[in-house]
Amino acid sequence: MSTNHHDATDRQFGPQAPFYVSSAVHTSGPDLDRIEAVARAHGGSRALDLGCGGGHVSYRIAPHVGDVLACDLSAGMLGAVTAEAQRRGIGNIATRQAPAERLPFEDESFDFTVCRMSAHHWCDLEAGLREARRVTRRGAQAVLVDPFAPADPLLDTHLQAIELLRDPSHVRDYRIDEWCAALGRSGFTIDRVATHRLRMEFATWIARMRTTEAHVAAIRSLQAGASAEVKSALAIEEDGSFLLDIATFELRVA
Repeated sequence: MSTNHHDATDRQFGPQAPFYVSSAVHTSGPDLDRIEAVARAHGGSRALDLGCGGGHVSYRIAPHVGDVLACDLSAGMLGAVTAEAQRRGIGNIATRQAPAERLPFEDESFDFTVCRMSAHHWCDLEAGLREARRVTRRGAQAVLVDPFAPADPLLDTHLQAIELLRDPSHVRDYRIDEWCAALGRSGFTIDRVATHRLRMEFATWIARMRTTEAHVAAIRSLQAGASAEVKSALAIEEDGSFLLDIATFELRVA
């Protein structure tokens, strides 16, 4: 069946929404703690959670802002966010379905914008970043969190290969230098960059995306045949678990 990338991404994530709401990888982390700290200090009256996924940013920043708009490509994800917000008794989270590259909001609609673990799925990274900048008030803060690729092409190629085999909606984990250049061209000023490593437990990593057995076998084959440099840099374990590098960019809208 022929389909575009946005439709494929929606079909990939919608049925898995409950798993993302409860995912241990997504419910905590130093990046999420930092997002909450920034929101507490400077969140403003209206915040955008762009590519909200399971809604973990929305739940954390809701107490510190007036209103949160959780935006995602997947209607299934948004339904799960609405249900979870109601379960938690959070009344200031609304949802809107839209691709990051075409946001249905007026210019400078938000006082604080966050995008966590979404941009590596976007068809057009810079179009999404330009939209995020457009809808955020000038001088306001934004925080973007995403996996990043190693600078070494050997490691980069291995990471992109296993990411795509695991999840057909994957586009690219960008290098730090690629991120900095794209953010600058899109109208953001970078105030701070922090990085940390996140252990991807193999069994839950593939279960969360319903990875096919054939693709699981291909990933394990790539890992088994990887060079010593790759195995060491990604800390690949016997069961396939590995470490993924995460970047947190604290930004201002120029």
